[in-house]
Amino acid sequence: MDRLQKVIANSGYCSRRKAEELILEGKVKVNGKVIDSLGVKVNFNDAIVIDGKTLNKEEKVYVLLYKPRNVVSTVNDEKNRKTVVDLVDIEKRIYPVGRLDYDTTGVLLLTNDGELSNLLSSPKSHIEKTYIAKVEGKFLKENAVSMSKGVVIDGYKTLKSVVKIKRYDVKNNVTFVYVTICEGKNHQVKKMFEALGFNVIKLKREKFAFLNLDGLSSGQYRYLTIKEVHKLYSLVKWKEELILFFYSACWASFKCINFFFT
Repeated sequence: MDRLQKVIANSGYCSRRKAEELILEGKVKVNGKVIDSLGVKVNFNDAIVIDGKTLNKEEKVYVLLYKPRNVVSTVNDEKNRKTVVDLVDIEKRIYPVGRLDYDTTGVLLLTNDGELSNLLSSPKSHIEKTYIAKVEGKFLKENAVSMSKGVVIDGYKTLKSVVKIKRYDVKNNVTFVYVTICEGKNHQVKKMFEALGFNVIKLKREKFAFLNLDGLSSGQYRYLTIKEVHKLYSLVKWKEELILFFYSACWASFKCINFFFT
């Protein structure tokens, strides 16, 4: 069983906060009974009606796609370019979790699970993402150290990252570099290299959290296992609870200090 507002949000009807507002306003019925307080839990088979309209509850789907180049990470594109959704043969409405640039390849998760998508996309989640970048010129060890400590892009200093040089191709004067970040700023990896004077020729995301491209070719996809879905939830929920614990501890310490000095 799940909380009513979570079920409404997961259906794609609205956000979780908006669902809570609708419940408190008495606009939601469960099995014919008006629900006007939070905390009520429902089953998948319960009939939920919002403003007179029956809620359609979709079965959750989780897809791992090996995104190819020249495909946009959106559901629709005004320029009529191919989208990542076009690559997945499924009738259910799904959407990408985050984005990869038009010319960037690699791991991309698509789902209709609004809650998980929001948790994974939240800046607080700090989900690790590993990329392999092909950059022009010789990227030196000192460059890797500088990047790992954080560089300034768009007036913002990036968080610490893991940067490892795979190899330098002398003939073509290019370097292959692994970069693991826990943020998701717009064009972040490319801008991190640009901040150090290097141009990215190709970029591929090889890992998203623990998910990788094993067994997939460009343009192919697979469904996540139940175990993988639970692991993703555990990963973000653990970090969310840790953050709440940290702030609670800080607040408790503040009140304690304030008590002794007043």
